[in-house]
Amino acid sequence: MKNLIPISDDKCWQLVQARDPRADGRFVYAVRTTGIFCRPSCRAKRALRRNVAFFIDAAAALTAGFRPCKRCRPDGEDARLPQREKIVRACRLLEQDTPVTLAELAHRVALSPYHLHRLFKAATGMTPKAWQQAFRARRLRESLLAGGSVTRAIHHAGFPDAGSYYRRADRALGMTATQFRRGGERLVIEYGLAECALGRCLVAESERGICAILLGDDDAALIAELRALFPAAGVRQGGGGFMQRLYEVIASVNARDRPLTLPLDIQGTAFQQQVWQALRAVPCGETVCYRQLASAAGRPKAARAAASACRANRLAIVIPCHRAVRGDGSPAGYRWGAERKARLLKREAEEE
Repeated sequence: MKNLIPISDDKCWQLVQARDPRADGRFVYAVRTTGIFCRPSCRAKRALRRNVAFFIDAAAALTAGFRPCKRCRPDGEDARLPQREKIVRACRLLEQDTPVTLAELAHRVALSPYHLHRLFKAATGMTPKAWQQAFRARRLRESLLAGGSVTRAIHHAGFPDAGSYYRRADRALGMTATQFRRGGERLVIEYGLAECALGRCLVAESERGICAILLGDDDAALIAELRALFPAAGVRQGGGGFMQRLYEVIASVNARDRPLTLPLDIQGTAFQQQVWQALRAVPCGETVCYRQLASAAGRPKAARAAASACRANRLAIVIPCHRAVRGDGSPAGYRWGAERKARLLKREAEEE
């Protein structure tokens, strides 16, 4: 590893292979056979691993005798900035009352539909259509929580008609609009408790999937927390098949880097979902600052809102909000306690 890059060569190579734009600014890579260095996200033809070296920045690569790529301009201003501005504008256009098609959106930001779709998904982790649907779901939640009628809330959220709402909004809310307005009334949630490597763990499941993974030290407090999250739902202890899924969740919580394959019931605003998606993309053993999470969600100045999204996470470990840190690298807070966060980060930093 060259010049004290804070991640391993193997992880740098993985980011280069993925052409991950979030790695830009963290390091550059150089190809010995061509004498050229690039940003991790560069679209140039991939080199062989044995010919690649990594440097902390462009200055280090230049000192080593490499020259900058003319395509991605790793030694200059961020060439992607105009594209980012177009993506931010596209996000704002999608957050209007009137639905916008991909063709209309592309015309208004002066990009081809194909190019816009690819850039938008790379920057936000969602397609323009998914972003618009997530925004509608957020508006729907806000209107229902404000006490308005279901019909008024549907139109305020931007659904063109009731049929369009009934095809999509039930999945977005995790329940019907009437149930949501009444705090989850008639929604049935099963839960179970078990010991895990981090203390006691409550796992809850709705008909759509795992909807809560809560950590604590006291069973009664965990059950109370679950009831507060779904105040009018029918909460009951699970049995049979659910208990098998509970232990699958516990196995994932206890492992250093074992993904959970069960379906998840993830409910949140468009911004929260973007932050959570960005967190799930952070490799085990690495961390990300709140500013980076906000940028991934299309709002680079919303670091505090990104921190709030981390605190609102209901799925401990599966959505790894423990990997979010302050800009200076300090751990910051954690919904389930600073001591648990420290243990998780230490466990994930250890090489297996």
